[in-house]
Amino acid sequence: MKPWYKQLHWQIIIGLVLGLFWGLAASLTGLTEFTTDYISPIGTIFINLLKLIAVPLVLASLIVGVTSLNDIAKLSRMGGKTIAFYMVTTVLAITIGLTVVNVIQPGTFLPKETQVELMEGYKQNLEGSSESAQEVMDRSPLAFFVDIVPQNFFAATSDNSNMLQVVFLAILFGIGIIQLPIQKGEILINFFDSLNEVIIKIVDFIMLAAPYGVFALMAGVIVDLAGDDLTRALDLLGALGWYCVAVLLGLFLHLTLVYASLFKLFSNMKLTDFFRAIRPAMLLGFSTSSSSATLPVTMERVEKNVGVDEEVSSFVLPVGATINMDGTSLYQAIAAVFIAQALGLDLSIAQQLTIVLTATLASIGSAGVPGAGIIMLVIVLQAIEVPVEGIALILGVDRILDMCRTAVNITGDAAVSVAVAHTEGLLGDMHFDD
Repeated sequence: MKPWYKQLHWQIIIGLVLGLFWGLAASLTGLTEFTTDYISPIGTIFINLLKLIAVPLVLASLIVGVTSLNDIAKLSRMGGKTIAFYMVTTVLAITIGLTVVNVIQPGTFLPKETQVELMEGYKQNLEGSSESAQEVMDRSPLAFFVDIVPQNFFAATSDNSNMLQVVFLAILFGIGIIQLPIQKGEILINFFDSLNEVIIKIVDFIMLAAPYGVFALMAGVIVDLAGDDLTRALDLLGALGWYCVAVLLGLFLHLTLVYASLFKLFSNMKLTDFFRAIRPAMLLGFSTSSSSATLPVTMERVEKNVGVDEEVSSFVLPVGATINMDGTSLYQAIAAVFIAQALGLDLSIAQQLTIVLTATLASIGSAGVPGAGIIMLVIVLQAIEVPVEGIALILGVDRILDMCRTAVNITGDAAVSVAVAHTEGLLGDMHFDD
């Protein structure tokens, strides 16, 4: 067994802690500009490297997975199970969020003067999110399915936010290969199989830089939050403390109750062993706030450590990075009710049920990138007729909570892949290499 300081998850944790201390020190000593100019870019480069290989990894691994199935009926069955699991866990996440926020009622703890100050300071930043949300609401009910089918192969594979289009192309390409004569099909299968192996090796190389990338990302987040006025940031965190407690408690309950129940019903895996196996992916998701950027690492850990067959992981995880937003949906519910409480608005049962429906639908097709949750929240608030400007009350702590809910999103993707693999008889033994 490797010494603890050589284990990846410990290196990432050390990077997170050091980045936190550097960010705080930079805010106190006036090194914010140095951090922004010379340290934050390192984190951006790290995220870009992960995004660089996300599309080719999904394309290659899913084509290989589809061709290895050699059975279109089996592919359809797996797809139905995947979507069903994702929808159920999302609804449960929203329900937990509503329960927690109604019990704690964090909106009643927010000082009125803080509301006014932040509302004025952030109102101008909401215009773009409000317009984007309105565009989503004005779309056809079938627009989601239209967006899945790309007009151009190269356009679809050149944008990480088009992951569902990449999944569609890979499935279509894989089905086409299945229909070819064996001699011709094997050439393409071997090519994509080799490409998949190369990309996995590249993931290993990139992960060597993970501790440094995480350090830079965390330092940048703290500096952006605090600026040169650390006292203001700490005051804001204190004022919104109960809101943060509600979100974190909801995420914890979802992790421990929903996923534990999922494993109890659909596998014999222990929740603690599962967390141990995917720790690096969870920590990376926490530091990057991006399900899509973390996807290559999530796939590697789920296949090599959790024991999910590549046939399942190559399909379930890319789809999950796009439509499964357990953590974000839970946050939507808590944030919407919190804003209503802070503005003195009482939400009826019908309005809270509307939150369940709207947040679930808004999570489908939501880009797995930082900040997408704000646009989703605008949609939810408009559905229950709560002033969209109320988002200004939570923007100060949104970045930190975004990191937490992204870790839960990634965990949910991996958990569903375990359940689907078990029902398909494609769940192997777990392996712990660190």
